[in-house]
Amino acid sequence: MKLYKIWTLFCCLLLASAFVIGCASDDDDDDQVEVFDASTMLSDFANTVALATYTDLDNKAGELLAAVKALDADTTQANLETAQQAWKATRIPWEQSESFLFGPVDTQGLDPALDSWPVDHVNLQSVLDSNDDLTVEYVSGLEDTQKGFHTIEFILFRDGDQRKASDITDRELKYLVSTTMNLKASTSQLKLAWAPDGENFSNTVASAGEGNAVYPSQNSAVQEMVNGMITIADEVANGKISDPFNEEDTTLVESQFSFNSISDFQDNIRGIQNVYTGKFIIDGQGLNEFVNGKDIDLDTRFQTEVQKAIDTIGAIPDPFRDSITTNRAAVQSAIDAVSKVQLTLEQDILSLVQESEFN
Repeated sequence: MKLYKIWTLFCCLLLASAFVIGCASDDDDDDQVEVFDASTMLSDFANTVALATYTDLDNKAGELLAAVKALDADTTQANLETAQQAWKATRIPWEQSESFLFGPVDTQGLDPALDSWPVDHVNLQSVLDSNDDLTVEYVSGLEDTQKGFHTIEFILFRDGDQRKASDITDRELKYLVSTTMNLKASTSQLKLAWAPDGENFSNTVASAGEGNAVYPSQNSAVQEMVNGMITIADEVANGKISDPFNEEDTTLVESQFSFNSISDFQDNIRGIQNVYTGKFIIDGQGLNEFVNGKDIDLDTRFQTEVQKAIDTIGAIPDPFRDSITTNRAAVQSAIDAVSKVQLTLEQDILSLVQESEFN
């Protein structure tokens, strides 16, 4: 009888231990945080989006330079219009790339060298009126607002109306060729900074994690991507559109000489779309797959907000510089739509990333 009691007690203890261990295991399972492996997403962003965009930009800049040289050699109306279209084509990948203005474009000072604005045409005219030799070396040493995209734009377009090739002076052509060569050098530098056969910043992003001095964790790299989108949404809503709108000042309008402002703004938001979906020319894994796995409603809502912002900007009548006074309701609607994109990025998507565990 005594042995039976001892055996019974021993069995009860075993069962109790098993129950406690089982409960502990259940609790551990409940406490486990789902870990997201961002390796593919970061690699696709770095290569499928960023490097692909910069490669397209450099190719388009090469086509622009060829068109400008052709215009210099034979200043016909047809060659002028070809150069104008090449300028607009080069703007597309550049404006879309502004959704990730981090890395070499920032640390090497390439953003202001390529695209400083607003541009004061008086300062540009002062270069033309000088006796300085407008070599590539000279232009490279000018202030950022006296070279780059908008200097080229000023010479090719002037005031939005179709410029006559016969009105372009020899000195303007010299300035045009030199500043376009300078721009092409900058786009090549930017492409090489991301390329595997160059500084390979693509790999720096793709290999985020332990041992990476720039991005010590995948979370830090993903946050960089989200903050890049936030930055351009803020700039479009509260700078590019709002500044000239609030001041009713056309000199504050980006791409004012070509009447390309609305396309520029749309491409900025398309850049957000590219980063979020992991797609530029080909489709990769984007942030949308991460967000969708966490909150499908947030993913759907944000993608709708981004497309609405693009469409609402497109509803502003051209030229934007006139609409800031004559179509103010349409401009305000665009500001509101882009601000909504920014707010969702800041309050919902960035928070979701910060609270999540990555490999």
